[in-house]
Amino acid sequence: MATTRLVYRHRWPVRLMHWINVVCLCVLLGSGLQIFNAHPSLYWGNRSDPGKAILALEGGRDAQGNPRGTTRIGTRAFDTTGVLGASRVDGEWTARGFPSWATIPGPAWLAMGRRWHFFFAWLFVANGIAYVGWSLASRHLTRDLVPTRTDWRGLGRSIVDHLRFRHPHGEEALRYNVLQRVAYLMAIFVFGGGIVLMGIAMSPRMDAVLHWLVDAVGGRQSARTIHFLIAMAFVGFVLVHVFEVLVSGPLNQLRGMITGWYRIREEKRETQHD
Repeated sequence: MATTRLVYRHRWPVRLMHWINVVCLCVLLGSGLQIFNAHPSLYWGNRSDPGKAILALEGGRDAQGNPRGTTRIGTRAFDTTGVLGASRVDGEWTARGFPSWATIPGPAWLAMGRRWHFFFAWLFVANGIAYVGWSLASRHLTRDLVPTRTDWRGLGRSIVDHLRFRHPHGEEALRYNVLQRVAYLMAIFVFGGGIVLMGIAMSPRMDAVLHWLVDAVGGRQSARTIHFLIAMAFVGFVLVHVFEVLVSGPLNQLRGMITGWYRIREEKRETQHD
């Protein structure tokens, strides 16, 4: 016999800061790609010398006059026409790194894109500091996110369960498994902390204050490259997160993160009497 019941799973600070992060990450990604399009190439070191890019999104026309977008990674070139390097804006082909649907607040509004990026970047930082502070004070960090020895011993089983799309039920569904814990800690401290530090390292005004940080990563262009790579890692994390929500019951997961209440299914054995 199976019964279901609602459990108060997510407290309001977690839910509020989660949705603030959703908004921040969406705006930061779109405005960041807008800024990236001003010079759609990545370098390592302090200089951005022509021909030295480790990644370049280039647009132009081929010998027949057809628009052509090219993505160069080192010495390898890939045709990415229509997506990267060259895409349509208002029906017209134009050379641009990322397509217009991926950049905000508009297809070519660099000044406003920078304003949006910096505003939501500081909101993201403030929200992150608030989350870490609240998690430490409420013991949410140590109780729900830091893996225990038991969690580490179950790492192999957790990997197999995820590959087979097996998801926990009952009381077990209320706990984060070891892969979730590791992923959330990586997103918070490695991705979150790293992308903020690299953003600061790119700023010319911070050279005098944090020159040691710029030197540690190899230069401002290196910081820009790392910043971009972490942003792509965030995209990967979000895609996996959304996929897991979809395959594990999207309505129940959304209700839990909006209202706090999560429905669990419990199996009960029927007692037999002589």
